[in-house]
Amino acid sequence: MTNIFKPLVAAAALCAAPFSAQAQGWTPPGPITMYIGFAAGGGADTQARLIAQGLEEKFGWTVIPQQAQGNSGLNLAAELADAPADGTAIGMVVSETLTYSALASGDPSVQLDKFTPLATTAQFQMGMVAMDGGDFDSWDKVTAAAEAGTPIRFATASDRQADMAWHLGQKVGIDFNIVEVRGGKGVMDGLRGGDVDIGWVAGAQSKPVQQGEMTNIARGIKTPLADTPDAPVITELGSDYLLDGYFMFIAPGDLDPDAREALGNAIRAVANDSSTDANAMLTKAFGGAAVVTGEDLDIFMEHSVKDAAALIEAVNG
Repeated sequence: MTNIFKPLVAAAALCAAPFSAQAQGWTPPGPITMYIGFAAGGGADTQARLIAQGLEEKFGWTVIPQQAQGNSGLNLAAELADAPADGTAIGMVVSETLTYSALASGDPSVQLDKFTPLATTAQFQMGMVAMDGGDFDSWDKVTAAAEAGTPIRFATASDRQADMAWHLGQKVGIDFNIVEVRGGKGVMDGLRGGDVDIGWVAGAQSKPVQQGEMTNIARGIKTPLADTPDAPVITELGSDYLLDGYFMFIAPGDLDPDAREALGNAIRAVANDSSTDANAMLTKAFGGAAVVTGEDLDIFMEHSVKDAAALIEAVNG
């Protein structure tokens, strides 16, 4: 995979101050409907709602959050594609929605070129999570259980996560029982209830990890996890691919460039402002805001489409 995360985040941090004021030059022609592609009450939903709150407080805009979850964000994408391209409709998804999930769906109406990427908010803290002190709280325990013939239930919350779990299993010789759930909260609920043994979570596990309830037995991203920096990266375990990505806002295609710049800068201003509740949440759950906009975001998404195509080809043979 192409590693462009660190330079993009660094560039975003350097440019945050001058960009934030530029959002004042454009205002939405009406209330903004903010579609949220995640289950209510989860970490991603909370993040989106706090960004909405910050946009209202900092810029005086009216932002109306609305759930549009399901199908790895593609339900939101389908709804957003038909919304007005005037800045009054935006949606929060993950970068894989318009890369991996869109490609895997084969639906031309939800491909990247039908949307306008606005801004990322946080980089995935993607961990392979298990209950701390349990039978699967280290990769060695997972492999030992598999060698002993114990079925291992692997919770995933998206098509990409499911395919990555399958691919990893194929590489290491483990036939994981892949269980699809709704969001990181669904993964953690399954772990707590004993319905699954391990699962991918992209940041919502931060608090239970810090409290010693759960642990990241491995990481799906190149950079060390904020809460478990010693967790091995999955490419060291045998995977050919990573699960890097961002939480991000998008808009319908053909959005006016001024509107795109203003919306992206406004999201940046809220996410990077240490006085906002959104920034506090991003810092606590994701190790800090990671805002990428404009041309840098376009480049990242183009690279991600290429990486997604490679993984899809590997999984489907």
